[in-house]
Amino acid sequence: MIKTLIIDDEPLAASIVQEFLANYPQFELLGVCQNGFQGLKAIQEHEPDLIFLDVQMPKITGFEMLELLDGPPSVIFTTAFDQYALKAFDAMAIDYLLKPFSQDRFDQSIEKFLAQQGGNRESTQKLNELAEKRNRLVVRVKNEIKIIPTHEVSFFEAEDDYIAIHTSSGKYLKKMTMKSLEEALDPAKFVRVHRSYLINLNEITKIEPYERDNYLVLLRDGKKVPVSKTGYARLRQVLGL
Repeated sequence: MIKTLIIDDEPLAASIVQEFLANYPQFELLGVCQNGFQGLKAIQEHEPDLIFLDVQMPKITGFEMLELLDGPPSVIFTTAFDQYALKAFDAMAIDYLLKPFSQDRFDQSIEKFLAQQGGNRESTQKLNELAEKRNRLVVRVKNEIKIIPTHEVSFFEAEDDYIAIHTSSGKYLKKMTMKSLEEALDPAKFVRVHRSYLINLNEITKIEPYERDNYLVLLRDGKKVPVSKTGYARLRQVLGL
C-alpha cells in the first residue's frame, strides 16, 4: 500500500481529494490534517509516501512545513493560488493542482507519482531548500515552533550542518546549508561576507580593516563579523562604495 496524507485547511477541497483518491485502491489514506502543525506531526508519526499539500494555511504555510522535515515525502501541491507554481516546479514537486481541478487532472498527478516510484527522490529532498525570497524563517525550539521575521536577524553563521540565526532575542539553529540560505534571502538585504557568515545590511554600523585583505563588520548589537576579500567586494558593490 502507498501511504498518503491530505493537508488542507479547506474541508471541501480536502473531501474532493479524498473522493478522487478513492478510485485508487493501492493508496491508503492515513488522515486529513487542517494545518501545517497537524501535518508535521502526522508525517513524523506515519511517514507517508505521498502528501497532498495546500500552500496557504493558518500559522505556517505548506512550504514552511516542509522546511521542518528531514527528507520530506513526495508532494503534490493543491492550491487556489497560481503564483506558487513556479516555486513548486523549481523544487521539482510531483505536480501542482490548481483548485478547482477535475478527476482527469488529478489522475494525471497520480500517474506522474506512480511513474516516479522507485526512481530518483532527489526532487522531494530539494523542497527543503526552496529558493524563495523569504521574509521569515521557521525553526524548532525544543517542542515548539518559532517563526522568526528575517528583519529581526542580525547575522547568520554556519555551524556544521546547521545555520545559527542570531537575533536580539537569542540564537537559534536551523538545519540547512549556507548556500541554500543565501539563495533564499533577498540579496538587497542580506550579503554573504564570508564563507561562514551572512549579514543583515541594515545592522551594519562600521566596516574596519582587520588583516591583509580582510575586514571586520561591526553590527548594531556590538558583535563583529569577519569579512573576506571576496565578501568585501560584495559589500562594496551592494553598498555602492
